[in-house]
Amino acid sequence: MALQAGEKAPPFEAKDQNGNAVKLSDFQGKKIVLYFYPKDDTPGCTAQACSLRDSYDAMLARGYVVLGVSADDEKSHKKFAEKYHLPFPILADTDRAIIESYGVWGEKSMYGKTYMGIVRTTFIIDETGVIQEVISKVDTKNHAAQVFS
Repeated sequence: MALQAGEKAPPFEAKDQNGNAVKLSDFQGKKIVLYFYPKDDTPGCTAQACSLRDSYDAMLARGYVVLGVSADDEKSHKKFAEKYHLPFPILADTDRAIIESYGVWGEKSMYGKTYMGIVRTTFIIDETGVIQEVISKVDTKNHAAQVFS
């Protein structure tokens, strides 16, 4: 089950699309938009990333850091980030350690088939590392507006 508002965000460390180590503790004192998505360069995930990209300056102006996470590897993330000019780190969680610690690995269904995968979820984390909001019904095309509301 996904974490809830009011809970402490679990610490993590992973490599981003450029091979840089990124830790939750790097962002102490900042608000974080931590979004989990199923797969690089798929229609919904692209719409979501581009919504955040298009509002990135507004996010920065409001003091937010944006971090994406999926189980794809650094190479896949690099291609995705370059193709869509994504200005924020995308973390490669190939062993699903972050995904599982945030409780976003779960049962999904598509075309009548049930399978396990990343449940698209966004966590808004405050400056002290406490989850303020969990967005579980993500509107991929208008995700930035959901974050601001």
